[in-house]
Amino acid sequence: MISFDGFTIEDGSPIYLQIILYIKRCIIAGTIVDGDELPSRRVLSALLGVNPNTIQKAYRLLEDEGLIQSHSGAKSCVVLDSRTLQRLRAELLESDIKNIISAMKQTGLEKEEVISLIKKYWE
Repeated sequence: MISFDGFTIEDGSPIYLQIILYIKRCIIAGTIVDGDELPSRRVLSALLGVNPNTIQKAYRLLEDEGLIQSHSGAKSCVVLDSRTLQRLRAELLESDIKNIISAMKQTGLEKEEVISLIKKYWE
């Protein structure tokens, strides 16, 4: 069963998107793997203290992306293959990189300064 112990609700984006991002990041990190079961919608709703419709929306969107499968009366499970994992990794990295670059541009840093910072923190 997938644990949501590390999940915290933050201001700024809808909770269903935060749940989706949490699951995707855990997949990339390897803490969620193919076949892992998600908590039921009711259980996760109670655990997080959110409306069950919020959980339903997150699960439906994860299903639409092909990351989980749900069956009537059965638990929802993660479904991953190598291509999906690569796509997910690229999607999240691209999003993170764009956000970082946007923040650096807003602070007035030049490209060379950004590259220097990346090199500094890489090590």
